[in-house]
Amino acid sequence: MPLVIPAIDIRDGRCVRLHQGDYDDETVYFEDPVKMAKLWRVQNAQTLHVVDLDAARGEGDHNRDVIGAMCDALDIPIQLGGGIRSMDQIEAALDRGVYRVILGTAAVRNPDFVEQAVDRFSAQQVVVSIDARDGEVRVQGWTEGSGLDAVTFAQDMERRGVRRLVYTDISRDGTMDGPNIQAYRALGRQLSHAKITASGGVGDHEDLLDIQTLQPYGIDSVIVGTALYENRFPCQQFWAWQDKDAVDLNTFSTASLR
Repeated sequence: MPLVIPAIDIRDGRCVRLHQGDYDDETVYFEDPVKMAKLWRVQNAQTLHVVDLDAARGEGDHNRDVIGAMCDALDIPIQLGGGIRSMDQIEAALDRGVYRVILGTAAVRNPDFVEQAVDRFSAQQVVVSIDARDGEVRVQGWTEGSGLDAVTFAQDMERRGVRRLVYTDISRDGTMDGPNIQAYRALGRQLSHAKITASGGVGDHEDLLDIQTLQPYGIDSVIVGTALYENRFPCQQFWAWQDKDAVDLNTFSTASLR
């Protein structure tokens, strides 16, 4: 089974989900992203995928304190994407406790920057996100087209030393209509070394089984957001709590989960 990575998208300090990347189609799931991160950890999450939606759209880094608090609260690695477009921003994120950073817009607009970042921080700590709609890479928080073909761009990133790609099919993101299996397979066939984290469209356990068939093509993990928040998996337990905001996690101990 691929590694399931819960997603926490942060906008204006809250945990939200967007439908197909549309900032005007937002659902707020939790007011406190730190508590949300703890709840995922209680459910035995092994890592978290965090996106700063405001920073991704160029609207400032006011969510960075809450992201730092998430890193302080957990004993598992956090990968962070959204608005990271300079060496200083990469270094600041890593110094704050983020395990690895995800480059999106910066990678598209300045591929040499990716190569330099991998050389400086390693391929373990620098990941590239490919956010595509109809095969075209999108940038600036998915709001702008780039004119780049997703597969061609992925091959270039691999040549530049990238060994982990996060591929999101924007048309499936937040829909729970099923992942774009054909797109993941087509991408995996064209890569030699890089591993792929799938993202977008997972709605239930059957979708995870479909992604499992892609392991021969380098797809070894999957980011799941809306389906987890909507309790689509029978193994979930914390949604049985009637008032999630009332759950007291102040005494939460990561040591008890090790």
